[in-house]
Amino acid sequence: MSMIAAFYGGKSILITGATGFLGKVLMEKLFRTSPTLKVIYILVRPKAGQTLQQRVFQILNSKLFEKVKEVCPNVHEKIRPICADLNQNDFGISKEDMQELLSCTNIIFHCAATVRFDDPLRHAVQLNVTATQQLLQMASEMPRLEAFIHISTAYSNCNLKHIDEVIYPCPVEPKKIIDSLEWLDDAIVDEITPKLIGDRPNTYTYTKALGEMVVHQEGRNLNIAIIRPSIVGATWQEPFPGWVDNLNGPSGMIIAAGKGFLRSLRATPMAVADLIPVDTVVNLTLAAGWYTAVHRPKSTLIYHCTSGNLNPCNWLKMGLYVLATFEKVPFEKAFRRPNADFTTNIFSNQYWNAVSHLAPAIIYDFYLRLTGRKPRMTKLMNRLLRTISMLEYFINRSWEWSTVNTEMLMSELSPEDQRVFNFDVRQLNWLEYIENYVLGVKKYLLKEDMAGIPKAKQHLKRLRNIHYLFNTALFLIIWRLLIARSQMARNIWLFIVSFCYKFLSYFRASSTLKV
Repeated sequence: MSMIAAFYGGKSILITGATGFLGKVLMEKLFRTSPTLKVIYILVRPKAGQTLQQRVFQILNSKLFEKVKEVCPNVHEKIRPICADLNQNDFGISKEDMQELLSCTNIIFHCAATVRFDDPLRHAVQLNVTATQQLLQMASEMPRLEAFIHISTAYSNCNLKHIDEVIYPCPVEPKKIIDSLEWLDDAIVDEITPKLIGDRPNTYTYTKALGEMVVHQEGRNLNIAIIRPSIVGATWQEPFPGWVDNLNGPSGMIIAAGKGFLRSLRATPMAVADLIPVDTVVNLTLAAGWYTAVHRPKSTLIYHCTSGNLNPCNWLKMGLYVLATFEKVPFEKAFRRPNADFTTNIFSNQYWNAVSHLAPAIIYDFYLRLTGRKPRMTKLMNRLLRTISMLEYFINRSWEWSTVNTEMLMSELSPEDQRVFNFDVRQLNWLEYIENYVLGVKKYLLKEDMAGIPKAKQHLKRLRNIHYLFNTALFLIIWRLLIARSQMARNIWLFIVSFCYKFLSYFRASSTLKV
């Protein structure tokens, strides 16, 4: 029997960020493996036109929870939504709800965060630092609390090449940042942001590092562990391969490439694509929760949940696997075939990259205007280019993350727990995983019917032929203009024609002699 599954039985668990990608998969795994757990508290932000229960039913009605309903039919009764807003003091939780949380909670999984790279510093600090500080304060008042698990990111210290499973100090104390943001106006905050984040690429990685410092400083009397996942992608195995429900990370790039919007990518081909399946992160998180509560380590343990050091796959291979899947399973309503340009332009110049994306978009918008429709392609491409520019830092570099604690935790699990809560990324077959990932994007994100694949292939073939015809015609026109204006071009053309004529003559003569 699984010790980890048994541990969570009868527990009252608080999950922040439960409506997010990672939070949903975490909830699903808990209910599926420990259906006897008492309750899962989830903090839910009020949403106009929807009650908290309606939001819960919306989550449970997704395909992700189909298996859960078989083993835990009363799952909806075990989710207790708490009205909360992480932007407010004490999260805006009512006194009655707060009292229940403080007196009943056994385990906290803090998954909530803003993952937007371009978030203003004030907002990023509020969600990734101040909210963590407030949750730690709540945790310190919970007499039954056994473990506090904080989800950070492997890129919190991306300014370093080699990253150990330790908390690195920040140049400015988190408390000073929080205090100063209370009285500085937005203009000044925006002005000092580049100086504060230093050699980190964005406010996300900077504030996640600050959040770790807060956990270290203010959680000394708690049993705490920190999980640092790298780029979180679709499910690998559980509850089924390829499930994904957001555009973050590779998902948006897969859609853009599959639809033909993304035709080139400025990347370092041999840089490690440190992608990690979301169910791997969840399994490690639950194992760390069990170990932290049962073994009570003397210090805060940090677990790197990464793939590059154990089962590396570079961006070139990743791109080729994606493109190979496109050939088998093309996306419907693709604008044009992305394959050739996406592969050959992987080293492309940033300015040419922008022009090659925007030029067709401008032409298409001109066509939409002529036909009386609203232009939208240029706006869409600008948004895509902004997203790609923010990702360039991560797809042009490689990092080395030590995994001593992660491997130690794996060795502490029984054979049954290693099977049920598998986070050994060495077993991952990248080609199979990427194929399931692309299929998952097609089915669960785009809601495309798999029965339409033959029709999509025919459409793709037509677009490919048009693409080749257009390129050939464009080449001939440019070449003709060059011949008309350049003596050198004419000489080259005459040399090519002469060479071809001589080659054919030689071939005919050789054939005649053989006869």
